[in-house]
Amino acid sequence: MAEQINSLEELGSVATASPAETLAAAAAPREPVRDELGRSYATGKRKDAVARVWIRPGSGKVTVNGKDMPVYFARPVLQMILRQPFQVAGVSGQFDVNATVKGGGLSGQAGAVKHGISKALQLYDPSLRGALKAAGFLTRDSRVVERKKYGKAKARKSFQFSKR
Repeated sequence: MAEQINSLEELGSVATASPAETLAAAAAPREPVRDELGRSYATGKRKDAVARVWIRPGSGKVTVNGKDMPVYFARPVLQMILRQPFQVAGVSGQFDVNATVKGGGLSGQAGAVKHGISKALQLYDPSLRGALKAAGFLTRDSRVVERKKYGKAKARKSFQFSKR
């Protein structure tokens, strides 16, 4: 009986030590990741679109595939999507963005650039990570188009049934 009590006390001491160690490891501050030009780089993805994004301190100019944001993303909704990470982080107009994006359509490309901007912002300034994570901008939206199956008209649609 005394042996069981001693082993339970040992377990209790181990249980109290391990959360402290994990808190110490979790409390270790993240370091900013920047290149020699003071930029942060990240890759964003959405559907079939992949965006390479560089951010650096500036006046808030956004360039996508060599064109200004209003020219490349003409719809106001797509422009709003690109501004969301800056608004959530509270750094609107403080960073210049240069992005190259390939694949997918305009909506997927806007989502990919938004994901890349969010990841690059949290790499540039790790203190912004909490706000971006809470808004869900650091999570890759994994929904993609379902593939067509054999014996089906589309991914799930069957051919028209004929009784005779």
